[in-house]
Amino acid sequence: MKPIRQGDVILLPVKPTEGKKPDDRHEVLHHLVLAEGEVTGHKHRISDGIAQLYTEDSSLHLRVFSGNALLVHEEHGCINVPQGDWMVRIQREYEPEGWRYVAD
Repeated sequence: MKPIRQGDVILLPVKPTEGKKPDDRHEVLHHLVLAEGEVTGHKHRISDGIAQLYTEDSSLHLRVFSGNALLVHEEHGCINVPQGDWMVRIQREYEPEGWRYVAD
């Protein structure tokens, strides 16, 4: 699987972690928020599919249990995220003043 990018959010494929299973508190069908826009308030979110967000080693992870899940954002096109485990990252870029998060 290849990384998936939507605006400033990038999903990196990772190896599955044993023992993580959906439960009533984490299984979702709609509106699982991966990141919120700082200026506009728009959200990168899962709007269809069965998925779970969890943290591991201080990183946010997304596990898609259904065949795929739909990642949506008000200013970007919808993207199908295949079944599997993904690390959720906010992209950064370097400027002479130092590293900064990419603005969406």
